[in-house]
Amino acid sequence: MAHNRKSANLTGMAQNEDHSRTQQQLPGWLQKQDLTEADLPYIHGLLAGSFGDWLEEADGFPWLGGQIALIHPDGTTIAISGSDDGDAHPFSRRADTWGVTAATVALDTCRPTLMRSEEHTTHALRSYDSIAVPIFTRSTGIPCALLASLLPAGEAHAGELKLLQAAALHYRNCLYRQFEHIFVGGMLREQKLSQREEKRRDILFDVMRRLNDHIDVENVLSEVLDSLEQLYPICRADLFLSQDYNSHNEKVKPLAFHLSNMDLCKQAFLEGQIRESRTEDRHQLAIPLSGKQGTYGVLRLDLPVNEFDDADIRFLSLLAAAAGTAFEKAKLHEQANVLIGELRLINELTQRLNRSLKLTDTMQFASAELLNIFQSDFCCIFQYDIQSGQFIVMSSNVPEMIGEAYATEYGFCSVLWSTKEPIILSDYRSATPVSSQLMDITHSRSLLASPLLLNGNVIGAVMITKREANHFSYDNYKLLQVLSAHLGLAMSNATLHAEVRRMVITDNLTGLFARHYLNERIGRKQLRDHSGSLIVVDIDHFKRVNDTYGHQVGDDILTQVSGIIRTSIRDTDIAARWGGEELAIYLPILSLEQTERVAERIRHRVESETNPQVTVSCGIAEWRSTDERVSVESLFYKADMALYDAKHLGRNRIVISE
Repeated sequence: MAHNRKSANLTGMAQNEDHSRTQQQLPGWLQKQDLTEADLPYIHGLLAGSFGDWLEEADGFPWLGGQIALIHPDGTTIAISGSDDGDAHPFSRRADTWGVTAATVALDTCRPTLMRSEEHTTHALRSYDSIAVPIFTRSTGIPCALLASLLPAGEAHAGELKLLQAAALHYRNCLYRQFEHIFVGGMLREQKLSQREEKRRDILFDVMRRLNDHIDVENVLSEVLDSLEQLYPICRADLFLSQDYNSHNEKVKPLAFHLSNMDLCKQAFLEGQIRESRTEDRHQLAIPLSGKQGTYGVLRLDLPVNEFDDADIRFLSLLAAAAGTAFEKAKLHEQANVLIGELRLINELTQRLNRSLKLTDTMQFASAELLNIFQSDFCCIFQYDIQSGQFIVMSSNVPEMIGEAYATEYGFCSVLWSTKEPIILSDYRSATPVSSQLMDITHSRSLLASPLLLNGNVIGAVMITKREANHFSYDNYKLLQVLSAHLGLAMSNATLHAEVRRMVITDNLTGLFARHYLNERIGRKQLRDHSGSLIVVDIDHFKRVNDTYGHQVGDDILTQVSGIIRTSIRDTDIAARWGGEELAIYLPILSLEQTERVAERIRHRVESETNPQVTVSCGIAEWRSTDERVSVESLFYKADMALYDAKHLGRNRIVISE
């Protein structure tokens, strides 16, 4: 016993000196850190861990013969030295069930306590003496634990109590050493987390700076994916875009909602929030790529479980937000450039279209320009003919289709006619809503078509095709819609110009050309041809017809004769109303003999086909490049003289000028 006391004193002194040295070595701010009453409900683990350290350091030292228990101020037994699950020692129960012992008294009085066996209130402890020593915090003086021991009756003395006090001092050193370790470790973790957050902020700032340096969509997408690959090498990143954008980067793919493995991305896109999915070994994150105007896609990350913490997810969320803003800016810049290009194109095309008022020239130019603009293979421009109620092919690089007519109930013409809306078809081979001669002849698969409208009415149509599938984009669709408005206006202007010109050069009653147009055409022919003939036709006794039947019948007779003339000559011949009841026909490069046969055919048909019956007299004249005098006036003069002779010779006859 004396040896134990001496050892206890030496140990106590050593522990005190060690504690003093430790206190001196600790920085002042750390010495001031201590447990408070608010900490007591949460220090069970700290007490138990310190008790384990204390037992390890005190191993082999001749401590008290009995077990030592560590008790929490709330009465809970934290740990017992040398105990196991099968031990039936009273310490295996809660301290507040022992009855009155040295432990309960020490907890109440906050003083070391020794209690004899006969003083115990519980029968099970009548064969034990008990001693207990409270353990106080180092600065606040609050009891934070209690060491207690049961000794055989009659063996507890003041020396055992002092030995337990020395053990308590040693335990307190172990407690505060672990407390300081936990405290400093927590601070180090916080500092590490702070440094990591600062590093993330620096990385994010650098990535955002690089993203904002790019105004090209492709570069923005590459920057995002490259940054993720550098920051998280073990992570697989894929970017799914909803935009009509084809990227060369293999990690950029379309956002296809119909695929089963896209459910997570679909949720993130529609809800605009991060979505997570975990399996036993994988962790997937779907982060929306959003800007101010909407969500453009989803960034999907696939990595092993427990590789990301909340800070990583916040960082990635900020990175995705920065990427979404940069993508939006680049996309708007790209769209602005496209819009500027389209406006310039529309302006140039409109100027070129309005430069020529000849319908065929206008449509041929438009067809060539559309092929170039849309990088397509074939183009057809149709004009709606009101008289026939059909679409006529005015211009095309498919020769066999030029001049073809299609009913408003046929193929894509029917769709354009009924809906008055443009058409975009990705693949004619897999989806054939209607039959199309253009698609079949050219073996095309992609189609872009638009009606040509004027005041809400369909006046034509344009169809552009490509042999490859999925060639045209929605931007092409919108551009053609705009161009079609200008093309329709150009077609209308050319048609109106042609109609006005036709009215200017055409006689309203007979439908034949006017005299001034005939003079103009003969003059041009005389500059290019080597010969030509002129027939001047006069209806015999026309005044008598008017006087007998009236002017309405007279006009009808004039119309009948004009119709006979139109159907009796070639397309290259030119028939005109010379004046009154006189008509003239110019026949380029035709001999007198051939011209006389034409005149005879007209004379005979007029006599046999008109009602009421009339006859005509004809005068014929010819010019040759070898003649001494070649002019329109001289040609008409000779033909008119021949007509004068025909009338004086009895009418209903043909006279050729000598």
